[in-house]
Amino acid sequence: MSAEFTASCPVPLTNYPHVLLAHGGGGRLMQQLIENVFVTAFDNPQLAARHDGATLETAGAQLAFTTDSYVVRPLFFPGGDIGTLAVNGTVNDLAMCGAQPRWLSAGFIIEEGLPMETLQRVAQSMRRTADAAGVQIVTGDTKVVDKGKGDGLFINTAGIGMRAHTGNIGPGVVRPSDAVLLSGDVGRHGMAIMSVREGLEFESPITSDCAPLAAPVLALLDAGIAVHCLRDLTRGGLCAALNEIAAAGRVQVHIEEAAVPVSEPVRGACEILGLDPLSVANEGRFVAFVAAGDADRALEILRSQPVCADAVRIGTVLANSPGLVTMRSRIGVNRVLDLLSGEQLPRIC
Repeated sequence: MSAEFTASCPVPLTNYPHVLLAHGGGGRLMQQLIENVFVTAFDNPQLAARHDGATLETAGAQLAFTTDSYVVRPLFFPGGDIGTLAVNGTVNDLAMCGAQPRWLSAGFIIEEGLPMETLQRVAQSMRRTADAAGVQIVTGDTKVVDKGKGDGLFINTAGIGMRAHTGNIGPGVVRPSDAVLLSGDVGRHGMAIMSVREGLEFESPITSDCAPLAAPVLALLDAGIAVHCLRDLTRGGLCAALNEIAAAGRVQVHIEEAAVPVSEPVRGACEILGLDPLSVANEGRFVAFVAAGDADRALEILRSQPVCADAVRIGTVLANSPGLVTMRSRIGVNRVLDLLSGEQLPRIC
């Protein structure tokens, strides 16, 4: 979810509504849109938590609930497709709430003329991905729109999970001295999409990192790690996630650029396209804010999971400048790592 109903510092929407509505999630403009329209309209304690989903209690059951929509173009890309993206994206939002994903819904908006073979391929992909993630797709809906009105296929998913523990996990729990852990290299999903769109070929092909993340998160919780906040690095990438957490938790997050792993093919693609890999979307990566004393043990646990084999510590939480994200560059210069005014790459999830 990353940008769904998560925002910071309200700015009057009337300044540039036409610009705001032209962008996807992850940038400062979209955060302002969310804050000024949706949070204002729907304000409640669950939204105020600024998390990847809602944590709910009913009849003694501790639940997590989330929803997301997927409009990726193209529908199929190296390492996945819109179906794998829809399932894993929703599973991961539930995992970021500290929950075991259990049930999903799936709504399909189908453009008239979409080949039946394409729809079948996506549906089968969703089934395989759900089986691998240990979830069931238990309800859904289909709508068909006129040709030229839907760009092939859009998918909305919602998910319910059972929370693995009763403690709070979210930006409000982050504290100064917390360690900032990153589960692996960044930028691969966005660059996999762009390599197809732009017709780029590299010596080492770039594949999306799209994967379910519940297993490593639950491993941390089962081991008793003091996990304060989790966030998957979807729209807006690492930069957006850290800024959202810093703003909502009213803390400063400081990271080391040299500690953030970026593969050479991704770095090269970003240089060609003029993009910052720290702001490129991922679909199988997350950050974990954990108590400093648990950092080494948390890294050991993460690295035991195949999807997080390259997990690293990239920074620390400070109390100096609440809401600010700073980064020490490879040449030793500190700078503010701010949100982009818009999103670098539209239609990547």
